[in-house]
Amino acid sequence: MTSERIWTAGLLVIGDEILSGRTQDRNIAQIATWLNLQGVRLAEVRVVADDMGAIGEAVNALRARNDYLFTTGGIGPTHDDITVDAIAAALGVGVVVHPKARAALEAYYAARGGSVTEARLRMARVPEGAELIENKMSGAPGIRLNNIFILAGVPHIATLMLEALSGQLEGGRPLLSRTIGCWAPESEVAELLRATEAAHEGCQIGSYPFYKEGKAGANFVIRSTDEGALEACASDLGARLQEAGMPVVGEEI
Repeated sequence: MTSERIWTAGLLVIGDEILSGRTQDRNIAQIATWLNLQGVRLAEVRVVADDMGAIGEAVNALRARNDYLFTTGGIGPTHDDITVDAIAAALGVGVVVHPKARAALEAYYAARGGSVTEARLRMARVPEGAELIENKMSGAPGIRLNNIFILAGVPHIATLMLEALSGQLEGGRPLLSRTIGCWAPESEVAELLRATEAAHEGCQIGSYPFYKEGKAGANFVIRSTDEGALEACASDLGARLQEAGMPVVGEEI
């Protein structure tokens, strides 16, 4: 049996504010969800400071072992927005002002009675040879260079950039999932979960325990790219839990 090609992506979250705890990252979940729909698995995530060396080292490591690399943060107008410079240095290319990015910024600010200052022009800078990712909200585009996608750190702007990329990535089948909620202590069904997963090729079962209403339980998430296999595994798991005397809700608790 030939194994199915699995496409992977790495994510690099950039920003001192994330590491300090001042800002909570909200991009990981939305990027992971979007990638699943494109048939790409988010394989790993790293968080680094606004540091040229740290960004460059992480970029080269993550892009080398994944099909795609996404970055968030550090592409704004201030002096500490150094993502473009760091990635360009890591790839051994220069930094240029992209004419289409400059035009988009000029149109955006002119419509609001402003102009493109030197600080704002920083948002038109890209590694040499890069393409743009449309941003309908603020005019400042994202950047695509080979298998690297440089997104804004602001979650709702990153969302718009992802929408602009939808359907453009080569990937496999989307990863599907089903959740079964159960009032069962995770430790009491560990072997049952292992045996069920082993019986259904192409399926994975994740266990996520919780404690609510004075009782221990867990949500069991079954994942597969094959809908038929997914449903068969979910049905089997539900039956095994019931047979073991574990109250099954049938959906996430």
